[in-house]
Amino acid sequence: ARMDRMLTNTKCLYTDMTWGAGGSTADLSLELALHAHRTGHVSNMHLTCTNMEKDGDPIAAVRDALKAAYDGGIRNIVALRGDPPEGEKEWTATEGGFTCALDLVKYMRKEFGDDFGISVAGYPEGHPNRISELSAEEVAAMTDAEKGRCCTHDGVTYVCKDDDYKKEMDYLKEKVDAGADFIITQMFFDAEVFKTFVNDCRTWGIECPVVPGLMCINAYPGFKKMTKFCKTRVPKSLEEKMDSMKDDSAAVKKFGVEFGAEICRSLLDSGAPILHFYTLNLEKVVYGITDELGITSGLIEKSNESDAKDMVAVGSAWARAGDTVKSSAGQGVVKEIKSDGTAVVDIDGKVTELAKGSYEKVF
Repeated sequence: ARMDRMLTNTKCLYTDMTWGAGGSTADLSLELALHAHRTGHVSNMHLTCTNMEKDGDPIAAVRDALKAAYDGGIRNIVALRGDPPEGEKEWTATEGGFTCALDLVKYMRKEFGDDFGISVAGYPEGHPNRISELSAEEVAAMTDAEKGRCCTHDGVTYVCKDDDYKKEMDYLKEKVDAGADFIITQMFFDAEVFKTFVNDCRTWGIECPVVPGLMCINAYPGFKKMTKFCKTRVPKSLEEKMDSMKDDSAAVKKFGVEFGAEICRSLLDSGAPILHFYTLNLEKVVYGITDELGITSGLIEKSNESDAKDMVAVGSAWARAGDTVKSSAGQGVVKEIKSDGTAVVDIDGKVTELAKGSYEKVF
């Protein structure tokens, strides 16, 4: 119902469907993407290409997913490498399989020609795997460019150093040259970081559209957790404002609308082609932002998030230590994810082990 409402209300250009690490939600992700297409959305299906073996073939699952998407009418794919498999901290390549998103872009263009529109990820602050923790001496020696994209969490400064940032841009250029049509960025909360990234893209000879990825501020705990996990730059003024109302959920949502509209105006004024909202299946703040921008009118009053508590990730693909999950045994906090997907969860002070697939992450 919410997807139908959001399509009707916003007339969005496309709707993204994410894909679980290692294909852990492959069947569901594909079905949701196909459902979106059948119900009038322009479906933009994420596809990760690593750890996707099928019957011993490291490429078959990707090939089959692409064919099923194409046969079902989907024509847009977000080509991604993917996160480490569930229960593992580091990603490793599979022999004979894809090693990165670049491999997937090349494969799609070779096997499907121009049948699919392909977008790829861009990282204005550097890929999380290339963001380094700095010593006090390194902080003092940062270049102006590094100062512009660094972040500080719990008193520790992190940055994608200039040499690593150059490698990221070189790789992004390869993805575009291999056939990607446009770039969707990782979330950010500093408009200047995005503007610098776009300028850097042009310097590198990347001329395709660069679409800003915007994570709406819906709740204080989620904002703090996500920005720390992704090592996202948070301007001091934003951090202080969020901390000042951390116990007032209504105020946070109201501010989420104000801040979202402000950063969107700055991005649009700088030439951003469209706005890509990471909604997490929630609508109120998005509606508030589009109302403020004049794209829509009066939608925020029509928003209905009474089912927000039921917005969960199916399965266990996204669960990590520190996440809240629910199961038939109750709701609790994940302490550990074992290699087989079993979650060690603290439920009301009692440590319980939940088998893979028996728990769901709660947003």
